[in-house]
Parts: sequence; C-alpha cells; structure tokens
Amino acid sequence: MLLHGWTFDLEMWDPQVAGLRDEFRLLRFDRRGHGLSEGSPDSQQDAADIAAFCDHLKVARVALVGMSQGARAALRFASDVPQQVTGLILDGPPNVHFSAVDDDVPMDQFRELALTGGLEAFRRKWSRHALVQLCTEAAPMQKLVDAMIARYPGRELLNPHAAVGAAAPVQLQRVRAPTLVLSGAYDLPSRTQSARLLCSELPLAEHVIIPDAGHLINLDQPALYNRLCRAFLTRYAYPSMP
Repeated sequence: MLLHGWTFDLEMWDPQVAGLRDEFRLLRFDRRGHGLSEGSPDSQQDAADIAAFCDHLKVARVALVGMSQGARAALRFASDVPQQVTGLILDGPPNVHFSAVDDDVPMDQFRELALTGGLEAFRRKWSRHALVQLCTEAAPMQKLVDAMIARYPGRELLNPHAAVGAAAPVQLQRVRAPTLVLSGAYDLPSRTQSARLLCSELPLAEHVIIPDAGHLINLDQPALYNRLCRAFLTRYAYPSMP
C-alpha cells in the first residue's frame, strides 16, 4: 500500500506502479482531504482510513510504503495493528514524537496566506518550498508535482477552525515490522535527523541515503527507488502467517 504526503495524491506513485506492478499487487488511494477524497487532512484518522481500506479489499496483511506525512500514517497503523503489517518503507519521514505540526512546514503562515490571498497564493508559496523541489530535470516529474499541487483542495487551510496539529505521538515500541528508511541526500536536515532517530528506535530498521535526490525521492530517482522497494518487498511482502 502506497501512502502519499501532504498536498499530493495517489498519482505521486505513478513511477512505482509502472515499475513494480509486474510482481506486486499495489494499492494506493487519495488520503483524506487530498486528490478526490472528501473531508480535510486528519492525522488522527489516517490509520483508521488505512484499516477501512484494508477491510474493504479484504487485505489481511500488508506492506506499507509511506512518504513524508504518509510515513507517519504508515507508522501509526503499524503501531496500532502490528500483526497486520509485514514491512515498512518510509521516506523523508517527519518527526513522529511530537503532536505539533512539522517544524519545517509553517502551517500557520500557509493558512493565513490562503485565507487572505486565496489558495493560488498558497500554491505559489508552497511550490517554492524546499520540500517540493526536485533535483531531477526530467520534465514529466516536474509536471506531475505541479499538477498535484494545483489540484490540492486545501480545505484545512481555508477553514479557520480546522485542526492543523498532528495526532498524538506514534508508539514506536509497538512497531515490529522490518523497516527500510530512505532519505534524499539533499532533503532538509530535519528530515534526515528524523530518519536517523527512527532507525535508532525501531528494532529492525535500516537507513539508506539516496544520492542526487531531495525530499521527493521516488520522483528524483525512480529507478533506484524502485530497485530498493523491489528488493525489500521481495523479502517482506510475502511472509508466512504467524
């Protein structure tokens, strides 16, 4: 199951679907408040939405691939129902220990900008943020990023009463799944620090730095990203039932 980050949607994973569908059954959806999904983004509901998706498709066990905010959702689900998760691939993870919004995403500023200048003003500002800059010069990847940001509904930014804080800290001690943590060599230092912290606290975790990649690793280096995913999922997507 592929879980995208904030302001993106399921099309984030087009390069992975194209590269991995020959061997794996791949599931992806627009997280709440993104793409075509209704409501507003809600970190408290992410794990429940993953569970509902699994129940609907009758998926008893699943490996999760989560990028950025999607990594937090994957970890929360893995801590809630550890027996259901066979493996985790997490890239560019935010800090999972605090209930506040990620320090490197100025949500209060973005909300004020959206309320006073409209969503287009926010989109222009966000499009220049370090977390959405690509290292690759491949035009199709930039076009994909631009299209996802352009169609992001931004409902939580336009609602002055919407909660923007993340949910309670993830209980990492409950996560038992083997974990591959990926960082782009040019991602924000705060994200690399979060990745290293995760690896120090999870019992079965490995950290890999991807060269020539920023925060959007799967778009900057899709071939390498897919090779790493394939190798990991070949080992952990089909384990025997306990």
